[in-house]
Amino acid sequence: PLIDLMKKVRVEKGIKHVYIASGIRYDLAEKSPEFIKELATHHTGGQLSVAPEHSNDNVLDKMKKPAIKSYERFAQAFCQASEEAGKEQYLIPYFITGHPGSTLHDTIDLALYLKSNNMRPRQVQDFIPTPMAIATAMFYTGKDPLTGESVYSATDLREKDRKSVV
Repeated sequence: PLIDLMKKVRVEKGIKHVYIASGIRYDLAEKSPEFIKELATHHTGGQLSVAPEHSNDNVLDKMKKPAIKSYERFAQAFCQASEEAGKEQYLIPYFITGHPGSTLHDTIDLALYLKSNNMRPRQVQDFIPTPMAIATAMFYTGKDPLTGESVYSATDLREKDRKSVV
């Protein structure tokens, strides 16, 4: 249905461009080469923000996000589709540190992942607890509310500062 909608809106009278700038569920998108082709060919305005959020699969599991391999497959398919469309387009990845379940070692691993993949994100956000989020419950209780297992969280400012310099 989304592909059909993208095609319909493109031909609507008076519409020049319809761009999707962010909000792509790359774990679902990677399962549809047709969607990726439509997105890259017609609906990306040069940059597409996506949120792999971390490189460590254990941290991603706490975030309820797919493994980093899913992002990598999507990124490869999107870049290939952009090239085939004759367009120079960029993925802008979004990463986060300090999420409950993430340690200093995990943050260092993220930095090494970024370096080994020649990725230089414009920003990396530190986790901020927000109301009504499972991650916030983990942050304050030290437990994953879905499994009951203990979850490490950096809570004091000094410890968080150490993690953010990486």
